[in-house]
Amino acid sequence: MNSSGSSFWSSGSVPLIDAEVLSSIITVASDIALAVSRSGEVLSVLINPNETSFGKLGHWEGRPVMDFLTKESRPKFESVVEVLKRGEVPKRSVELNHSDNAVWEFPIRYSFHPFGSDGSFLMLGRDLRPIAETQQQLVQAQMSLEQGYEARREFDARYRLLLRTVRDCVVFVSVNDGKIKDLNEPAASLLQSTREDLIGSVFAQEFRDKRREEFTEALINAAMSEASAGIDLQSRRGRQRVVISPQVFRAGGERILICRLTTAEDNATRFDNLGSNLAAMFEKGSDAIVFTSVTGAIEACNDAFLDLVDTAHAVDVRGRSFADFLGRGQIDMSVLIENARRTGQMRMYSTKLLNDFGAKTPVEMSVTFLEERSEPNLGFIIRDISRVDAMRKAPVQTSEESSRNVMELVGSATLKEIVSETTDVVEKMCIETAVSLTRNNRVAAAEMLGLSRQSLYVKLRKYGLLNKDSDTDGD
Repeated sequence: MNSSGSSFWSSGSVPLIDAEVLSSIITVASDIALAVSRSGEVLSVLINPNETSFGKLGHWEGRPVMDFLTKESRPKFESVVEVLKRGEVPKRSVELNHSDNAVWEFPIRYSFHPFGSDGSFLMLGRDLRPIAETQQQLVQAQMSLEQGYEARREFDARYRLLLRTVRDCVVFVSVNDGKIKDLNEPAASLLQSTREDLIGSVFAQEFRDKRREEFTEALINAAMSEASAGIDLQSRRGRQRVVISPQVFRAGGERILICRLTTAEDNATRFDNLGSNLAAMFEKGSDAIVFTSVTGAIEACNDAFLDLVDTAHAVDVRGRSFADFLGRGQIDMSVLIENARRTGQMRMYSTKLLNDFGAKTPVEMSVTFLEERSEPNLGFIIRDISRVDAMRKAPVQTSEESSRNVMELVGSATLKEIVSETTDVVEKMCIETAVSLTRNNRVAAAEMLGLSRQSLYVKLRKYGLLNKDSDTDGD
């Protein structure tokens, strides 16, 4: 017997193997084994006991193999059977896809082994589902990478186009080493150099008497300070005064400074006059101006507002809730805040302003949501309309005194209390007023009237108001 062991297998030294032992060997050597007759009928099905995902396939026995192959696998099986009928052995394994009642299917790689004199053959198969799943995962990973690359190329194109077309001077600086990562042509022109020469150079070297570490730290401090108006410097080449307004962000695990460069003259012309004009308008304007937090706490107000509420000093109202001065209190405040936060602003809201002595002044106000800061604020502009309100006519041709009384009750009493003393006409008028004041916001209108949303919808349907302005429903 040589080292390859071929004489052992060919010399007849191998004893006959018991049928049960042979069955065990076949099931362990393959995931699934089929004994098939010359006509293609399944004689026996053996499944590896470790493979439980196939289920029970005993119903295959006595039926053609073709019944359990997918459409594209049948020609491949027929070609192998033709080879076996010619007395030849297929040299390569064949991948076949099985299906059973169209409920599931699985791919198997079979090797074919003829046995016996009647043309029967054995199909020893290996389950390809783990390989198919791995391939599918690789395909999905590749597709995800391709999508990521496409998105990155798209964002890069947008960034390049924006940097090239924007007129402001913009420079990107790395916080780690203080070097210029990128800049646009206007910035390079302001620094009297080219993009190619400036990219990769130390940003501090473009200004007089500035060290890299101290300059980068100054830029970070200015970016983090809300009150900073920028850093005023002198450029090294042109001896020109430049104002740098930095902002810091993180990208790819690295902190980057985006610096906006303006000349001192342009900065003064653009911002200083505007700031002084706005400050003068706030102090001397005829309309009341109030700034509050997002919760409604007053942070600043002008003298016109103090005149409306008959208060001597701003310190007496600072920190108080703006709802304390509104005719409907927190109901008005909720309507104003909700609409401002949702759309950014709300115009022409009518209500009454109260002072600490109970006097009421009809006003119209607008509110703007100021969100471009670390702590958003609300800005209110309030106008006294007591003279205009006195000349307005009642919208309904009923008793003017009773209509005015009903209008005053809306928001200060529940709808049930109003209806108990008035008629259906007044009830309809109250609902229309509430919906109008809240800009068709049904939730706020129901709260103003002291109703549930379901009750409000019932009454809106009762008076034919449900479809009114439905396209601007504020729910």
